[in-house]
Amino acid sequence: MRVPLSWLREHVDLPAVTAHEVADKLTAAGLKLESITSHGHDVKNVVVGEVLEIEELTGFKKPIRHCKVEVGEATPREIVCGAVNFAVGDRVPVVLPGGVLPGGFEVGARKTYGRMSEGMICSERELGLGDDHKGIMVLPADSPIGGDVVELLGLRDDVIELEITPDIGYALSIRGVAREAATAFGVEFRDPADVEPPEETGASWPASIADPTACDRFVLREVRGFDPAVPSPFWMRLRLMRAGMRPVSLAVDVTNYLMLELGQPLHAFDRDKLTGEIVVRRAAAGERLETLDHVVRDLDPDDILITDQSGPISMAGTMGGLETEISDVSTDIVIEAAHFSATGISRESRRHGLVSEASKRFERGVDRELPLVASWRAVRLLAELGGATVQPGVTHAQVDVTPARIALPAGHPSAVAGVTYAKATVVARLEQVGCVVTDGDDPAVRSGGVDPTGVVTGGALAAMLAVKGDDMITVTPPSWRPDLTDPNDLAEEVIRLEGYESLPSVLPAAPAGAGLTEGQRLRRRVGRALAEGGYVEVLSYPFVSADDLDRLLLPAEDARRHAVRLANPLSEDEPLMRTTLLPGLLKTLVRNVGRGFTDVALYETGAVYRPREDAAEVAPVLGVERRPTSEELASIEAALPDQPLRVAVVLTGEFERSGWWGGGRQASWADAVQAARLVAAEAGVELSISADQHEPWHPGRCAALYVGDTLVGHAGELHPRVLEAYGLPARTSAMELELSRLESRMPGPVETVAVSAYPVATQDVALIVPDFTPVADVEAALRDGAGALLESIRLFDVYVGAQVGEGNKSLAYTMRFRAPDRTLTVEETTEARDAAVAMAADRVGAQLRSA
Repeated sequence: MRVPLSWLREHVDLPAVTAHEVADKLTAAGLKLESITSHGHDVKNVVVGEVLEIEELTGFKKPIRHCKVEVGEATPREIVCGAVNFAVGDRVPVVLPGGVLPGGFEVGARKTYGRMSEGMICSERELGLGDDHKGIMVLPADSPIGGDVVELLGLRDDVIELEITPDIGYALSIRGVAREAATAFGVEFRDPADVEPPEETGASWPASIADPTACDRFVLREVRGFDPAVPSPFWMRLRLMRAGMRPVSLAVDVTNYLMLELGQPLHAFDRDKLTGEIVVRRAAAGERLETLDHVVRDLDPDDILITDQSGPISMAGTMGGLETEISDVSTDIVIEAAHFSATGISRESRRHGLVSEASKRFERGVDRELPLVASWRAVRLLAELGGATVQPGVTHAQVDVTPARIALPAGHPSAVAGVTYAKATVVARLEQVGCVVTDGDDPAVRSGGVDPTGVVTGGALAAMLAVKGDDMITVTPPSWRPDLTDPNDLAEEVIRLEGYESLPSVLPAAPAGAGLTEGQRLRRRVGRALAEGGYVEVLSYPFVSADDLDRLLLPAEDARRHAVRLANPLSEDEPLMRTTLLPGLLKTLVRNVGRGFTDVALYETGAVYRPREDAAEVAPVLGVERRPTSEELASIEAALPDQPLRVAVVLTGEFERSGWWGGGRQASWADAVQAARLVAAEAGVELSISADQHEPWHPGRCAALYVGDTLVGHAGELHPRVLEAYGLPARTSAMELELSRLESRMPGPVETVAVSAYPVATQDVALIVPDFTPVADVEAALRDGAGALLESIRLFDVYVGAQVGEGNKSLAYTMRFRAPDRTLTVEETTEARDAAVAMAADRVGAQLRSA
């Protein structure tokens, strides 16, 4: 909402303050400042001149005139001008040499077209008054020669632009902002709606309301004999432009001007194009309307329409119909002012993607008492400015509406703010807003009590606080504040008018608790471990498509294909909840590779969504007026899918970077497996790894990850067809592991192991095993055979070649032995090593490799 300061001062006796000081006060009152724009402050030396002589210069491609202009100096000024819309005797704005126009444009004397030009005669655009540059601006004949044009036209002004939130629709008007400014400065407010229309002497054009839920007040007035050729007065056009609206014609400008001033949208119909009674109703199936923007719209049964016998003639509160539009020959006009359903107009506007200045106001709530006043002021302005005759009578169709009344304990604002407000202060502030406040508790207002869920309604809240001894008052909000509906709304009004800056800054007490759960700590440790391991965290949308599952080569019977479908997806291209983290990670990897980042390692932690076989098909939709019951919460839970937490990584390119120190190392399936080991280590569990075939991994380079007998995930190199489907580099690898299963297998609190002060004894052993033997099985056999003296075991070499025979491989391990209470002898370590080798020979057929 753009508010010219001069327009605001017309309704508020502001002291000698700047626009910035006014904006500060409005901001303190809760109106958000967007910007302040100054107009005309840089304009200098522009005066009123009278054209004395005009000489037409010939020999040029366009009309050029040499004029003598009286500007109140000793001698007239000679000025060359290319406009032809003025004549001798006209009064025009003239910039004298040394003058400055908006934007800092300086004007001087210069020779042009063979004549000396001592200044410039200005158009409206050159004065910053609009886009009209077709001709010179002709001033009223009584403008004083030599007078300051800036002062004469009121060009010097400041415009305060405010961002109006949905709950304060009243501030989308000069009237609403002026009321806030008057309260902020403690000065008088002159209400532009304080006009008494004449007594109703009969009906105007016939009208009725067919649907009371769509409209509860509809007013029509008529004027006849309007002169459509009369232009809007300059002061009106200037205010409209400063407020951000383009002047169109007098009839349209009057309706827009009053909408900006009062906040009541108006619409003008060409009376000659109306047929029969006007009816406000909902749309019927199949109806269509061509609106003023020349778009033919298919109407929805919930749309609110203004109709006559010919059918729809306007989308109520949003945009008029083209068929009944006033034109440049319309002389008889019907003015409409109404109060429409805020929710109905909001849904209609969004349904058609049609947001207008009228719909912005109706959807936020318009003063129900304005239609009679606004329509009367509109017809009076059309009569005064356009020569029209106001027809007696007014059509006033309405539905009875009971004013809202709220029971409020006088101490409730104090309880909300934590600051003590006297009852007199509460009453005074509410009356400043426009509320009618009466002492006592109206039993008709305080009803309902506490509902079965334990939620306190507005009336019940008042009743409960009254029991504590608070003085009760009954508040009737004003018609222009439909947002005031419960005690907390009224408390907010008192607090903001008393000043948010007076509220103390008090830190809330920290709630008692045990800190993070073990699962939360695990997730944080896993994130830190992967980040330290070279991975970058990403967050993906949890939505996928059936195509994503196809690209992963998932079989038809795979459980990951059974996904939850959203009832209202953000995009129809991705209507499913993810059952695996890989699609989001792979898409992110594709974007990075496509932008030239070829060495990438990513990880993500998040939930996946797996439908339960016993889940209800549809979750119930509950209201918001109370807390759900335990049974209702259970029914919602029954419809939800399982949501296990997972962690996944993808990596491609160099995992260890090359540089001046030497070559790097390409990422491989082994890095994906190692990422799983990092995660398991943070959970304090040991992974068992075995070969597997599981989509979307390569069938020969896929590892199944187990904790005991529980499968917790997979890791390895992705299938070449998956890489081709996503457009990824060859040998891209991935890992996905279910953290929820790891969490359930965590050993509990970590016990500190005593550190032995005795030296370590090291033994190396090389074993020959068949090449299909899993390394994990060999290591497990060595651990079990070595016994309690084994401190650690590490694989440091794998050899395949002629020395170990075809179909075999050699695994070389370093085994570290240590006792907590003594120094081990060579015999003890040798015995432990031999026992480990014997166990490996028994389990996997390992043979000790000779030198």
